[in-house]
Amino acid sequence: MTTSLDIKLMNITASVLLLVFGLLSLGALAAWVFQNPVFALRGITVSGDVSHNNALTLRAIVAPRLSGTFLSLDMAAARRAFESVPWVRSALVRREFPNRLQVTLQEHQAVAYWGAEGDSTLVNSFGEVFEANTGEVEQDSLPRLSGSPEQAAQVLAMYRAVQPLFEHLDLNVDQLELTGRGSWRAELDSGAVVELGRGSEDEVVARVQPFLNTLTQVTSRYSRTAAALQSADLRHEQGYALRLRGVSTVVAGAQALKK
Repeated sequence: MTTSLDIKLMNITASVLLLVFGLLSLGALAAWVFQNPVFALRGITVSGDVSHNNALTLRAIVAPRLSGTFLSLDMAAARRAFESVPWVRSALVRREFPNRLQVTLQEHQAVAYWGAEGDSTLVNSFGEVFEANTGEVEQDSLPRLSGSPEQAAQVLAMYRAVQPLFEHLDLNVDQLELTGRGSWRAELDSGAVVELGRGSEDEVVARVQPFLNTLTQVTSRYSRTAAALQSADLRHEQGYALRLRGVSTVVAGAQALKK
C-alpha cells in the first residue's frame, strides 16, 4: 500500500510540475508575441468628423501618447487620448490586424457660446459644455448661454423653446441666462433685456407668448415697432412691464390691453 501511495504522489507531483511548466511556457510565448516587432503599431487610420482636426495632425498629437504593441495597447487609454484633443467629442478605436488602428471620430457641433464674453467654452448640440478655440467656430453668429455648467442642457432647451417665438417679430435671443436664483433673463440682438421669470419651459413659454402677441399693439400706440423695445419684465402675475426707446416707462398688463 505504501508503494502504491508513493506512486500516486509521484504521478500527482509530475502532473502539477507539467501544468506549471505548461503555464510558464504559455506565459513566455504570450510575452514574446506581445512584444514581437511584427505587431508594433504601423499606422492609424482616422475617419468620421475631422472638420477641426485633420488626420495628420491627430496622429501627430496622439501617437506619442500610445504605448504598447497592436496586441498590448490599452484601448481605453487610446480612446481617452483621442477624446482629449480639442473639438473631439467621442472616439471609437478598433484594432485592424495585424498592426494598425482604425479610429472613428465624432466632433462637437457648436450651437452656442457658454459663459462670459471671452471664455473659451462652447455648448454642443447635446447640451454639453466643452472647451475649444472659439475662433474656429464656423457659424457667423451663435447665441451666448450661461448658468451652471451642469445646467447647460436645460439652458439650451429653453433657448430652443423661446427663440422661435421671438423670431416671429424679427427679434432674436442673443443671450440667455439662468441666474443663480433660478430666474431666466434674455438679451435680444437689439440690446433689449427681457426678464422671463422662473419656471419650466412650458411656464416660461406661457408668459412669453402673450407678451409677444400684444407687443406690437403696445408699441404701435407710440408709433414704434417691436425693435424699439428696451426692456421688459414678464414676472408680473397679470401682465408685464416694458420700456421703449424714446418713450417714458410704460406699464402694460393683459387687463389693460383689453380696455
